[in-house]
Amino acid sequence: MIISGDVQGVGFRYRANYAARGLGLTGYVRNLYNGKVELEVQGERELISRFLGEVEAGSFIHIEDIDWKDIPVVEDERCFQVTH
Repeated sequence: MIISGDVQGVGFRYRANYAARGLGLTGYVRNLYNGKVELEVQGERELISRFLGEVEAGSFIHIEDIDWKDIPVVEDERCFQVTH
């Protein structure tokens, strides 16, 4: 996913990491140079929807748009990471 809105400098990556780990999801989140955030998350669709709701519930975070693309599952992925 490529996420735009108020998503950098507002704790988005921290919230994403916390929410993903709490829901048992894997993947990564990182800031992009254009002010957007790239997010890859694996898990059940219901949990991913819940995850996005938990992330946006953070103070000052406001998601305006999500460019979403399904990709193949990474079978050996074991955790969620904040990358740079």
